[in-house]
Amino acid sequence: MFPRLYAIVDATVAGNRVLELAEELVGAGVRLIQYHDKTTSSRRLLETCTALASRLAGRARFIVNDRADIAALCGADGVHVGQDDLGVEEARAICGLERWVGISTHNIEQLCAAVKTSADYVAVGPVFATGTKKNPDPVVGLELIAQAKSLTQKPIVAIGGITLENAELVYRAGADSLAVIRDLLASGNAAERAAEYLRL
Repeated sequence: MFPRLYAIVDATVAGNRVLELAEELVGAGVRLIQYHDKTTSSRRLLETCTALASRLAGRARFIVNDRADIAALCGADGVHVGQDDLGVEEARAICGLERWVGISTHNIEQLCAAVKTSADYVAVGPVFATGTKKNPDPVVGLELIAQAKSLTQKPIVAIGGITLENAELVYRAGADSLAVIRDLLASGNAAERAAEYLRL
């Protein structure tokens, strides 16, 4: 079964607590963790991702954001690509069949294109307004989640502005998993917050 909580450790939110937060999340029962860092150098990104892959091996599936090359080099469990990154099949060619490749979609056209690829899961969002991205895509609401669920049997991951308060609505709309960044990392106690999502 696809993990119901998809924790994203964002470098700008996590600061120097990346490894510590990852440990707290997996200790709370999180089984799917992505590392997201668009600001650092390739060398530094590889170092951090290698450390995360080593720490999380056998405990949680570790996904690298954007960079299929880094995912393959560090021994991650997969890569997540956006609309401006390498396509799913190009990422697959780098990462191999054994790693997951996920893709972000923001409208019905992108969604329809994504379900035709070999993507292991499809992310849909932003479901609600989000403060994590500097230039976020338009809010898609819960409707696109429901449409996505009707179009494919691939797991649907909802992302964007998700909080503990609105999580149940998103699950009910058809999401298989919730990708959460700020509501986990900025809560003051990531492990406790993650446990609340998992109980829900």
